[in-house]
Amino acid sequence: MQEITDCTLVVGADIAKQTHVARAIDFRGIELGKECVFANDDEGLAKLETWMKELQRLHGKTDIVFGFEPTGPYWFPLGAFIQELNVRFVLVNPHHVNKSKELEDNSPTKNDYKDAKVIASLVKDGKYTEPKLPTGVYADLRILMNLREKVMVNLGQVQRRIQNWLDRFFPEYTEVFKDWEGKASLITLRQCPFPQELVSLGASGIVSQWKSGGIKRAVGMKRAQRLVRIAERSIGLKEGLTAARLELTALLEQYELFTRQRDEIMVQVEQLLGRIPGTQDMLSVPGMGVTTLAGFLAEVGDLKGYDHGQQIIRLAGLNLKENSSGKRKGKTGISKRGRSRLRALLFRAILPMVAMNPEFKAWHHDYTTRPCNPLKKKQSLIALCGKLIRVLHTLGTKQVQNNADDLLGPLRKSQLQMAA
Repeated sequence: MQEITDCTLVVGADIAKQTHVARAIDFRGIELGKECVFANDDEGLAKLETWMKELQRLHGKTDIVFGFEPTGPYWFPLGAFIQELNVRFVLVNPHHVNKSKELEDNSPTKNDYKDAKVIASLVKDGKYTEPKLPTGVYADLRILMNLREKVMVNLGQVQRRIQNWLDRFFPEYTEVFKDWEGKASLITLRQCPFPQELVSLGASGIVSQWKSGGIKRAVGMKRAQRLVRIAERSIGLKEGLTAARLELTALLEQYELFTRQRDEIMVQVEQLLGRIPGTQDMLSVPGMGVTTLAGFLAEVGDLKGYDHGQQIIRLAGLNLKENSSGKRKGKTGISKRGRSRLRALLFRAILPMVAMNPEFKAWHHDYTTRPCNPLKKKQSLIALCGKLIRVLHTLGTKQVQNNADDLLGPLRKSQLQMAA
């Protein structure tokens, strides 16, 4: 708020896919000049630059603060352009814009011109956040982890479709291959997926196919004989087999494509993690894997940009909020005002940690069984997400190995105090 002075030109912009709208006000909220409607291309950005410089000259402003909503992917090129102009740009929460739009004209009307003025007013009042755009290795890491998430979604869809195919044409298949994604199973699905073909081929023919595909151990004649016996009594569909083969071939090709893409992405991710200081120290936490750490750093960025772990907790929306009035005290929960992807990643990471990591397991037990203010299991997990953030921030910035005594020290101290 103190950074907005009488020498500041405050610009609010409503971002769209093709056409943006920008409006400017001073520190009192008085609009300066007319709005600027500019296209999302080089000519439009040049028009915006000329418009801001002209307003700055006419009204004697020495600095500019440019604010907008981070909605969709369209704001990234604009943000990069504003940075190149050495203009300070900030982000306004879309939820705040929606809630405060009636303060402008006491009307629920919503349009691009009005939103631009509302955004400028919020920036003037200091209701904004400083963006932490990833740079260097962190920018590459975020793109790769976003791509991996999309690939994993597609891979999951294909896996379920293949399982659906098996349920229709060979429902007994998983009695022999508990995991149809094994090497021998994939060879069988490519060569002879139907029960009738397996019966005709016989156990010896199936084994020869496995050996020609590079299978030398783990599966053999006993597995093949069992597969033939199950195929003989299969209740799978007998009609439409020509189209069904084409369907399965297409699904297996998609499965191989997404699997290969996932593996290639993870190779690049591991190389990037090797260039980030402190990653080996963070990986020393039992239960912390490469994928989890990569996702964490992709969302958070450089840990040295945070003074303490509480800032990352707020970034994830894990900070506590309370709804109270007078003598009434409502329930306490998390604000959820932050990166939902980061919250989901931390929650998925803390589940195996509570089971595998002795330190986090001890904290979880203490949180849920302590006599004073015991937490429910889910509340304990959320609290441990915050503790995991602080642990990773400490290990990543100080570059020290995980120490169980340091983590359990406060717990032991509190237990001794309660016992006394």
